[in-house]
Amino acid sequence: MTDRVIVEADGGSRGNPGPAGYGAVVKDAATGDVLAERRESLGIATNNVAEYSGLVAALEAAADAGASTVDVRMDSKLVVEQMSGRWKIKHAALQPLAARARELAAGFDRVTYQWIPRAENSHADRLANEAMDAAAGKQVKAAKAVVKETDRSSPARWTGASGTPTKLLLLRHGQTAMSIDRRYSGRGDVPLTDHGQAQAAAAAKRLAGMPGLVVDGEAAPIVASPLTRTKQTAQAVADALGGRVETHPGLIETDFGEWEGLTFAEAKERDPDLHRQWLGDTSVPPPDGESFDVVHRRVRKARDELIAEYGGRTIVVVSHVTPIKALLRMGLDAGPSLLFRLHLDLASLSIAEFYPDGNASVRLVNDISHLS
Repeated sequence: MTDRVIVEADGGSRGNPGPAGYGAVVKDAATGDVLAERRESLGIATNNVAEYSGLVAALEAAADAGASTVDVRMDSKLVVEQMSGRWKIKHAALQPLAARARELAAGFDRVTYQWIPRAENSHADRLANEAMDAAAGKQVKAAKAVVKETDRSSPARWTGASGTPTKLLLLRHGQTAMSIDRRYSGRGDVPLTDHGQAQAAAAAKRLAGMPGLVVDGEAAPIVASPLTRTKQTAQAVADALGGRVETHPGLIETDFGEWEGLTFAEAKERDPDLHRQWLGDTSVPPPDGESFDVVHRRVRKARDELIAEYGGRTIVVVSHVTPIKALLRMGLDAGPSLLFRLHLDLASLSIAEFYPDGNASVRLVNDISHLS
């Protein structure tokens, strides 16, 4: 029996969903001695289900060891953030597992949650992989059946991508007064015009007619940039789907600094040399602004956080021209010149899918058929 223990847990799925398993280890916090190891095959499940199952098993093992204080260490940002209360738990499959984990946690005097890099979670990772090996052996026929029943038009049939992708429906906001005059419009918080609201309504109607956006009465997640023009556009979608709008700061438009509100010609006249460099080099920022390279890194982080939260689902992402271009660039694995060569209309719809094995597919770019 020991008062304080360190818990390390991990889980994984080869296919997401696919053959899954978890691993958990309990260590004496004072000596580092291993007090318990647990691993189990889960059959066909998702990464997130496996990770939560690992946490539950680890807390059960800690209780069996008689611990009063538990320091949980996991390389799953999703589980750590949700169990710490900073992220909401919306996926139905995770809610009962999280509830069980909270029930177990209530039996200790104190439980803390800490994210650690995967390299520092190698013990639990090894146990999880052993469990996945067993699951793969037991469930190979079931895994093949899952693949067979996937959408026959899926790019996975010819790219080799595996697992269930996270589909991003990328909607650019509608018209504003700044876009009418073709002015740099970044962090300036301007609303939609009447025409912009009509564009948003048309896009919302289009999305409401697409399959898979409302499942068992639950609307797909709708995530927008925190600026008014994107929130207004997203709210039109939420009204059409019966959902609600969340915001993510990583989806905000480029900070154009001192060029904010200027036309292309005015910015060129004001800073001719810098403007010329900016048009050909994504590392160059506007005066007191943000470079496209910085935007790309910010948006990649936002994408990763959305996938961690809603992996395997369809998400409506309402944003601006540069962040949407960045997401399409990621989907295409293209170079930075894409930002200067790709045109995206107001209220246009694009679609990119990101697979758990790192593959991606762009299925639609700059569709404005709903506006005609």
